[in-house]
Parts: sequence; C-alpha cells; structure tokens
Amino acid sequence: MNTTPDGRPIPPAHADERAMLDAWLDFHRATLALKCSGLEEDQLRLAAASPSSMTLLGLVQHMAVVERNWFQRIFAGQDVSPVFGETNLDGFSLRPEGGLDEALAVWQAEVARGRELIADAALDDSGRLSEREAGHVGDRSVSLRWIMVHMIEEYARHNGHADLIREQIDGVTGE
Repeated sequence: MNTTPDGRPIPPAHADERAMLDAWLDFHRATLALKCSGLEEDQLRLAAASPSSMTLLGLVQHMAVVERNWFQRIFAGQDVSPVFGETNLDGFSLRPEGGLDEALAVWQAEVARGRELIADAALDDSGRLSEREAGHVGDRSVSLRWIMVHMIEEYARHNGHADLIREQIDGVTGE
C-alpha cells in the first residue's frame, strides 16, 4: 500500500466497495493520530478554537466512544459500558490524570475491536438503533455500509476540527 509523505495509507484509486470503505476509514483514523503527533500534553488539552472547548485529546477520546458505539453496540448488538464512564458519555471531557498515550491506547483498542467484529460481515448486514437514534435515521436498522460511510463522515468532520485546532496551536496544517 502506498502512503502519503507523512505516513498515512493512501486509499486505492480502484478497489471493490468494501476495500474502498475500509481504506478511507483507515486513512481518516491515521489523520486523527497525525494531528496529535509531536505535541506536548498541555497543547493536546488546549481548546484553541474559541469559544469551543474542543481539544485534540478530547477528539481522540470522542472517537473511541464513537467506534465502540457504532461497531460494538449498534452493529454487533453488544451491551457495552461507556468508554469513559457515565459522566463522560461523549468522551470530550478531559481527566487530569488521562493523557494522550492512554487515550490513543483506548482508541486503538476500540478500532481493533470494531475491525474484528466486522471482518467477516457483509456490507448489507445490519445493526439495530435505539428508538431515539432511529428517529434521526428514519429506521431501526442500519447496514454496515451505512455505518462505515457514517464513520468516514464522522472522522472527516472531526479531522477538520483537529486541523483548525492544530493550526492554532503551532501553525501546522495538513491535507
């Protein structure tokens, strides 16, 4: 697989649908990790896009929550506990003792578990939404294809946030 100069995997120009979705999701996962690299802990905790309180560390934690929610809870139907406890359901809140190494380890474990759960699944296989979530989607069931496209969108949106935060911190921008 080819990589960008900064080491992210380049999605193939031609591939079947599943390979393309997997590759783009991995590209966006790698982009989030890249946005956090080379910074000090205090910089990762900096809410640099006022008035938002969003931080790079909070984004990594949030995406761990998102990975668990969509792949374990919704797709696989598992009854899983919140990643960061009942008081931090979305993952954005920072704990004084939690740093990037811990957040990355938790996030990478959630990514690995999600990959495991969908490895042999077909894109038309479905997961179940709660009644509340179904109100937003219009159906209680969503295909793995829908989940993967949504995950790519979720990462792309938050990587845009990460790009702005990182640029404010040290001027680094990316593609």
